[in-house]
Amino acid sequence: MAEARLNLHLVSDATGDTLNAIARATVVQFEHADIVYHRWSLIRTRFQMHRVLEGIEAEPGPVLSTVVDRALRAELETACQRLGLPVVNVLDPVLALLAEKVGEQAAARPGRQYRLDADYFRRIDAMHYVLAHDDGQASAGIAEADVVLVGVSRSSKTPTSFYLANRGVKAANVPLVPNLPVPPVLDDPPCPVVGLTIEPDRLIEIRRHRLSAIGAQAPTTAAYAETPTYVDRESVAAELLWARRMCSRHGWPVIDVTRRSIEETAAAVIKHIEAWHARHERARAKDGPAA
Repeated sequence: MAEARLNLHLVSDATGDTLNAIARATVVQFEHADIVYHRWSLIRTRFQMHRVLEGIEAEPGPVLSTVVDRALRAELETACQRLGLPVVNVLDPVLALLAEKVGEQAAARPGRQYRLDADYFRRIDAMHYVLAHDDGQASAGIAEADVVLVGVSRSSKTPTSFYLANRGVKAANVPLVPNLPVPPVLDDPPCPVVGLTIEPDRLIEIRRHRLSAIGAQAPTTAAYAETPTYVDRESVAAELLWARRMCSRHGWPVIDVTRRSIEETAAAVIKHIEAWHARHERARAKDGPAA
């Protein structure tokens, strides 16, 4: 089937993150679609909306919108109707449902999800924490973590930690290296510990790319010579098996990241965090209040 080229306009009065997420989640279901995205963010004045409408008229295509200002919405809808283009206000079904159940009309104020509230500062604090505790740094600070990610080198610990920080989760990450002990605090961790693993061939591919990026493309380079087993198939398989056994001995759950996106891995980690806290709550309830 030939690819169908389509202009898709994403019109937002805030950052456009919501529309970008919806577009990613839906467009991927169409294998033969060639989508050209036109992103219009922070549209909050009539002048800005006129620029959007000029762009839509120049390259016509369906419109997805999260604009909440009623006057700007009406202007967008009128122009799209004149051009014969569909426009979908993606927040409307949820806003209508909540208005009915809460018994209150939505405030229609743009960007309210980005207020500098406690949740915002918690995410910033978590980001600072990840920067300070990446790759086994400042192990004494693990006592403040919400979760500790462990795994061999290049098993997605760092990107997963940063994604979790964006959700307000303080994630420390500790590399598992054969013949090196883990920090003593992990023998009796104050928070959940989750292992990340990956299939050997995929890990070798990632490590080779890393070596290439730092200039270690040949066995004669210093970086490669210092890691003679880093991309050796048998050695990598043994390293991963050792790491799995390490996690098993400590009772740490393990997530295979081979076919998971960072977002999916982070969601799985959050489930383990919730399960860990639920177990500890049940244990506390069973033991009763301290004497």
